Amino acid sequence: MHTATVFIELGSVILVLGLLGRIAGRYGFSPIPLYLLGGLAFGTGGLLPLSASEEFVATGAEIGVVLLLLMLGLEYTAADLVTNLKAQYPAGAVDFLLNAIPGALAALLLGWGPVAAVVLAGVTWISSSGVIAKVLGDLGRLGNRETPVILSILVLEDLAMAVYLPILTALLAGAGLVAGSITLAIALATAGAVLFVALRYGRLISRFVSHDDPEKLLLVVLGLTLLVAGIAQQLQVSAAVGAFLVGIALSGEAAEGAHTLLSPLRDLFAAVFFVFFGLSTDPTSIPPVLLPALLLAAVTAVTKVATGYWAARRAGIATRGRWRAGGALVSRGEFSIVIAGLAVTAGIEPGLGPLATAYVLILVVTGPLAARYTQPAVERLGAVFARRRGTAWAPEARPGGAAAATPTAVGVLPARGTGVEPVEDAPDAEDVLDPGPDQALDGLSR
Repeated sequence: MHTATVFIELGSVILVLGLLGRIAGRYGFSPIPLYLLGGLAFGTGGLLPLSASEEFVATGAEIGVVLLLLMLGLEYTAADLVTNLKAQYPAGAVDFLLNAIPGALAALLLGWGPVAAVVLAGVTWISSSGVIAKVLGDLGRLGNRETPVILSILVLEDLAMAVYLPILTALLAGAGLVAGSITLAIALATAGAVLFVALRYGRLISRFVSHDDPEKLLLVVLGLTLLVAGIAQQLQVSAAVGAFLVGIALSGEAAEGAHTLLSPLRDLFAAVFFVFFGLSTDPTSIPPVLLPALLLAAVTAVTKVATGYWAARRAGIATRGRWRAGGALVSRGEFSIVIAGLAVTAGIEPGLGPLATAYVLILVVTGPLAARYTQPAVERLGAVFARRRGTAWAPEARPGGAAAATPTAVGVLPARGTGVEPVEDAPDAEDVLDPGPDQALDGLSR
């Protein structure tokens, strides 16, 4: 009878997730907020609380985190990461200062203490690579000049997790200065060793893993990932970071094949992870933190726009591209939930989980809208102010010194994703790389 109950509960949850994903795809937004809401509905205090399958969902959620980081690692090579660290580290530093500090200050103002401040700093700092990558594709912006800048910031954030997560894990475990330093040293040594092996022997590793039979390739990559993640966890390093480093070590045909085979598994277990986070949050605890979440979301949306604008300006991108870069970085999602989930599991602060859930719900919905409308909204505001002053308005200078014309709808780009309407704020010719959209990813991802 227990097994039958587990099957019924799991089947119901997965079916609901599939339907919610269809709804999100129909209206062209990320399904993450719907998954979180589904978790709230199935959790304690929800409409249909789960009982028999809670342990399985918890394990599936941990696998979901591992697969999310593995798939992210598969997008990059060790050489790409080293190159981007050297070229874009100032943008990464600005990103950290502008977006982590508001979260830390908010936790301190709420009286939650220094450990919760470190957690909330990470929640507000890390943008959602998955959501942003999907939005860029849906809006047809993979070929824009600002896209490599956006991807560089995302890569730097993901790399920073290799340092941040061990520190956070040590703090949540109540480790002292010595133990925390040892944990961090082990994490850095492990990350450095994996990067060194990936740089020197990445082809050999990929050749060993690669196989023409999809079944064997899937089993080897998944087994290797879980093994390394487990060893990393034993060494007090995050299992997610271990999976990320495995993804970096793979390249070529092995990485491409693994990405294709593991994508459905990642989507399934990632959805389970978001549901699990919702399960651990009592819906009645969200209304008291809704106002702080709204204020924090508003502040950090502005700071992310400022980050993208500054980084794109430093890279020599035209004004319109700077605003598009800033708007694209607003979304928070899976990594904010991962960080908050660690704190919820450790029982640090009861209000932290509900605040993080509300915060992510707000920005994962408004983030794609910010990516789409920040640049045209700024231009329209500029035109309004210019009319009031009785002066002509030009949004930017063309490369080579030519002045820009007053902004007009220069065309319509068809959406590349399902359920997304055409974009009316099509990029100007100077903001698009030549010869094609794949060029933007050159040197950053496979």
